[in-house]
Amino acid sequence: MTADLVYVVAGGCLLLAIVLPALLHRWAISAPMVLVGVGMLLGITSLPDGLPLDPQENRAQIEHVTELVVIVALMGVGLALDRPLEVRNRSSWAGWAPTWRLLGIGMPLCIGAVALFGWLAGLPVAAAVLLGAVLAPTDPVLASDVQVAGPQTGDDHEVDERDELRFTLTSEAGLNDGLAFPFVYLAILLAAEGSLGWWGLEWLGFYLVAKVVIGVVAGIAIGRGLAFIAFRASSPSLRVAERGESLLALAALVLSYGVGEVVGGYGFLAVFACAMTFRSAERSHDYHAAMHEVVERLERLLTLFVLLVLGIALTRGLLEELDWRGVAIGLALLLVIRPVLGFVSLAAFARRTHQTGGLTRPQQAAAAFFGVRGIGSIYYLAYAAGEDPALGDNWLWSTVAFTIVASVFLHGVLAAPVLRRVGSLQED
Repeated sequence: MTADLVYVVAGGCLLLAIVLPALLHRWAISAPMVLVGVGMLLGITSLPDGLPLDPQENRAQIEHVTELVVIVALMGVGLALDRPLEVRNRSSWAGWAPTWRLLGIGMPLCIGAVALFGWLAGLPVAAAVLLGAVLAPTDPVLASDVQVAGPQTGDDHEVDERDELRFTLTSEAGLNDGLAFPFVYLAILLAAEGSLGWWGLEWLGFYLVAKVVIGVVAGIAIGRGLAFIAFRASSPSLRVAERGESLLALAALVLSYGVGEVVGGYGFLAVFACAMTFRSAERSHDYHAAMHEVVERLERLLTLFVLLVLGIALTRGLLEELDWRGVAIGLALLLVIRPVLGFVSLAAFARRTHQTGGLTRPQQAAAAFFGVRGIGSIYYLAYAAGEDPALGDNWLWSTVAFTIVASVFLHGVLAAPVLRRVGSLQED
């Protein structure tokens, strides 16, 4: 019976993935909000007991499913970004200035602030650091309402350099999932060792620096290789871009993630770097839009499936361990920590608004506020729990689930009106 229900849930998600975007287009309601709500309703109705919803017992399945959702989303984000990032071009790096600020200043500060609150709430140091790392990255999966729509190609290849807000949120989401991994490892090492020791140098040199570099280099190598095959191979049968065979996007995301992990880097960064590198080849080619469409459809289906199951789990015991401490930390992150620290990181010595990468004050405030939490947080928690069972505490699962759902509803309701308002201010 349970296996049959999986088909029912998957079929329902597929149907909703098709009809929801058009139905909700004019309303301040997002598809994730609807799916979580539907899941919660299903959870309190006559669904049979025994569904595989317990996060402790089903940790491995949760890890692998959420892992797949995140890498699909990262490929879509990398293909969607029109603004180039060239290693030897200093001006291209300057155009990403808000992204670097959110990643290099805002994210570590958010991790530290959440970890401090967790420690003050009574968590062990390792669990507090993990909570900060898990909740720090913005999510490329659930942030579609505040991200760029997709690649501009063909005759319409005119990059809107003024859409700085959406670019900032999209590029941040593409990079910070991988960049949060060193801090997850820091929590795992703290749980294993008990206190900071000589292994701290290993963490700094290997987990914080080397694995980031390895992941990025692996992604660039795979992206260049696939771009050469797709666009410039000597054999016409290999030039898949000419045939419009967009399933290469799926091969690229799986291959880059696998290679990035096998060589010892961060696979999430490898996927994003692969997508960005591939996008840089024949930038105006329509093939990029076709690949992005395939990835976007798959991402939408997988996301809605996960959110529906999450909604069911919420009313089937996932929030049993939630207390005022978890509620306070989750709301503090969404309403105070991320907005304040994000704004501080963006506002100090910011680029002028007429420059690429320059944000107005309203845009800085919006970029700081829309730190959407989502599927990546579930993955990181499941991964850490697999490395050390002590890090899979039920309170952590309840707190993370509450924060994700609060983010889904808070940011889902405010995304459309806030972005419209910021856009109107920009045009004035």
